[in-house]
Amino acid sequence: MIEKQQTGAEALVRTLIAGGVNTCFANPGTSEMHFVAALDRIPGIRCVLGLQENTVTGMADGYFRVTRRPAATLLHCGPGYANGIANIHNARRAGSGMLNIVGDHAIPHVAHDSPLTSDVDAIVGATSEWHAFCTHPGRIGIDASRGLESAGSGFGQVASLVLPADVSWSEGGIEAQPVRPCGPLPCDPQRIKQVARALRSGRRALILLGTPAVVPELHPLLAGIASETGATLMGSPSISSMPKGRGRLVLPVVPYSVDEAIKVLATYDIVVLVNCPPPTGFFLYPGRPSTMHRRDADVLTLSREDQDAAGALRALASELGAAPAAVPVPEGDGIPDVSGPITPAGFAAVVAKRLPEEAIVVNEALTLGGGFAAVTPYAAPSDWLTVTGGAIGGGIPLATGAAIGAQAMGRPDRRVVTLQADGSAAYTLQALWTQAREKLPVTTLLLNNRSYAILLGEYAKVGAKPGQTALDMMSLDRPAIDWSAIATGFGVASAGATTLEELDQTMAKALALDGPMLIDVQFP
Repeated sequence: MIEKQQTGAEALVRTLIAGGVNTCFANPGTSEMHFVAALDRIPGIRCVLGLQENTVTGMADGYFRVTRRPAATLLHCGPGYANGIANIHNARRAGSGMLNIVGDHAIPHVAHDSPLTSDVDAIVGATSEWHAFCTHPGRIGIDASRGLESAGSGFGQVASLVLPADVSWSEGGIEAQPVRPCGPLPCDPQRIKQVARALRSGRRALILLGTPAVVPELHPLLAGIASETGATLMGSPSISSMPKGRGRLVLPVVPYSVDEAIKVLATYDIVVLVNCPPPTGFFLYPGRPSTMHRRDADVLTLSREDQDAAGALRALASELGAAPAAVPVPEGDGIPDVSGPITPAGFAAVVAKRLPEEAIVVNEALTLGGGFAAVTPYAAPSDWLTVTGGAIGGGIPLATGAAIGAQAMGRPDRRVVTLQADGSAAYTLQALWTQAREKLPVTTLLLNNRSYAILLGEYAKVGAKPGQTALDMMSLDRPAIDWSAIATGFGVASAGATTLEELDQTMAKALALDGPMLIDVQFP
C-alpha cells in the first residue's frame, strides 16, 4: 500500500508551527479551503475570523505590537489582499511583522481569466518587504520558512506568500525547519562619537526617539543621557508603542499640527535621530516646509531604523560618561475630579483615572484626544498603540489583535481600551464582531462628534474655503449613526454617555465585564 504524502497545505501548516506561529487571522475563500482544512487537522494554530480583510491585517498588526512575534493572515486572492492593504500600510509604518498567506487560483486556471483573477504577484510585491509566489508543494516549506525569517527580521516586516489552490491541495508538500530571523544590525561606532561630540557642544539638542528606543527598560538610561547633556527627549510621530504612566518618562511627541511642530522644533540647533526618520509633515501645505526642524539645524543619525537602538544608546551613554538616572516622578495627583458636559480635557481625566494597571490603550482619537498629555503621567502604567501610517480605520482591529496578543503572552487579564474617533470607526467596525466572538476584554470609547472634524482644520491649513457642499462632506449627522445599536448588532454590549459622570460610571461597568463593550461618548 502506497503511503499518502502530505499536501502542500499540510506542509505549510507544520512549517508555520515549527516557526513559532500560533495565531492565524483569517478571512478565507474557496482557494484557501485546503489550507483551512489543514489548520483544522493539525493542532497548534489558533484561527481568528475577521469579517473583512482590513480587519484581519489590522489584527495582525496589533498582535505583533504586543507579542513581538509575527502572526499569519489568510486572505482571499488579489482582491482580498487589496482589501487589507490600508492596515498593511499601517503595519509597515509601525514596523510590525506578519506573514500574509494569500490564496490564489490553481495555476492552470489563471490563463482563463476568471472573475477573481488579478496580478496578485504585483499587488503583493508592491506592498510587502518580502514576497514569494509558490509554484510547487515541494517548495512550500522553504518559502514559508523564508517568509517567517523576513517577517521576524530587524524589528519586524511585512512578508507575503502567494499560495495557489493546486499547490495547496497537491501531494508532495515538504515542510521546512525555521530559519532564525536576523536581529537588528549593530550601530556604527563613528556615529556614536559624532553624536557625542555634538551633544557636548553646548548647542541646544533634541534627541528624537523611535519605537525600539522608548521601551521602559531604557528609560533610566535616557534620563541619564538627558541629564548629562541637557538634551531634550521627544518621541517620533512614527512610534508604534509608547509606554506611559507612573514610573515612566514623560516623552512628548512631535505635534501633528505643522505650525505647532515647526514652533516646537525651532529652538533646536541639533536633532539626533534614534531609529526614526526626520520629523516630516503629513502633507505639504502652502507656504510651509516639508520638514519640521529648522533648515540650518544639524540632523545626525545615531541609529537607523534597522539598527540596535538599545546598543546605540548604551554606547552613547558610555562615550558621554552618562549613568542611568532615576525617572522623575510627578508630584501629587494631577488627575482632576471632573463633572458636567464631555470635553476633551474632562474625557482624558476620566479615562486616565479609570485606566487599570498595564492596560493597552489604542489611540485613534484624532481631534478629541488632545487632553491626555496633562494627565497620563499620573495614570497607571500602560502601553499606548497608535495608527502610525495615517490610514484611518486601524483602531478597532488593532485593539482586537492586541487583546489576542496579550492572551498569547499568558496575560488575558490585560485590559484593552480603544480611543476611537467616529469617522474612522466606520471603516473597520466589523472587528467588533470578532471581539464578541472571541470574548475579548476590550472597551471601545467611541468619540462621537458626528463629523470628520480633523478635515475642517485641514481646509484652513491648505488655504481652501469650504462652502456648504464641502461642509456637508465633513458631517456625519444626516443621518446620525446609532453606534450603540451597531455594537449590539455585532454582539457587543453598549451604552451611551452624554456627561462626564455618566462616562465615569459606564466605564467602570465596562472594565468589569469579561467581554467587550462600546461606550458612545457623545461630545457636544
